[in-house]
Amino acid sequence: MSILQAIILGIIQGLTEFLPVSSSGHLELGKAMFDLHLDGADSLTFDVIVHSGTALSTIVVFRKDIANIIKGLIKFKWNDEWKFAVNVLISMVPAAFIGLLFQDQIEFLFENQILLVGGMLIITGLLLFLADRAKRTERKVKKADAIIIGIAQAIAILPGISRSGSTIAVALVLGVSREKAAKFSFLMVLLPIIGASLLKIKKYIEFPDLEPEINTLTLFLGFIAAFISGYLACRWMVKIVKKGKLIYFSVYCFILGLTAISYSYML
Repeated sequence: MSILQAIILGIIQGLTEFLPVSSSGHLELGKAMFDLHLDGADSLTFDVIVHSGTALSTIVVFRKDIANIIKGLIKFKWNDEWKFAVNVLISMVPAAFIGLLFQDQIEFLFENQILLVGGMLIITGLLLFLADRAKRTERKVKKADAIIIGIAQAIAILPGISRSGSTIAVALVLGVSREKAAKFSFLMVLLPIIGASLLKIKKYIEFPDLEPEINTLTLFLGFIAAFISGYLACRWMVKIVKKGKLIYFSVYCFILGLTAISYSYML
């Protein structure tokens, strides 16, 4: 992977992490476009690095909300901040369970599975279509909602299923307000991404022979590109969800999914 390719893929990751069109799916399509044949470990390592860049951009965008949550938590009272934090922890359980038990199988899914990506993009388009038709409410996320949204996040491990798209769509269908759905979706992913990065670092420390072939500078520039583009996309996406303009992304996912499926049969 060249530095230019890493930067372009980092920009793709940053833009598509928050826009409901599947960042992992676009990364796989981008690798196919560049004819990059990375093994599962290298591909997943790059994905974790650029996802870390978008996690940092989330922290920057929601820094005030995160600060308020921390202030509420240190009061050690059962307040809105504690309720939010507990719901986030509940939502993490399904993805953590799948990530820890099926890591090797997940790595296989990131090895140029273009047909799979196309099919999952169509499912993302369907979810966004349903979410766009959901009624507007002002309801907060409840514990039962957090479990279901967490399952949606776990399913979004599949390349082509949009994490933000699926979690926001499920929240809206459940009746959560648009603003609260977007905020919950973007903040709930922070700890899983940080955890995945730490697990990857731990693995390389324990097994240095597994170090990826992609050099450090290339990974770093991919990280920076993902951070900058992610910051811009995150701010834009919050506005989009509030206005209820998800149908355009639904159509986009349908078209790209069908294109990816057609392309897979041409390889």
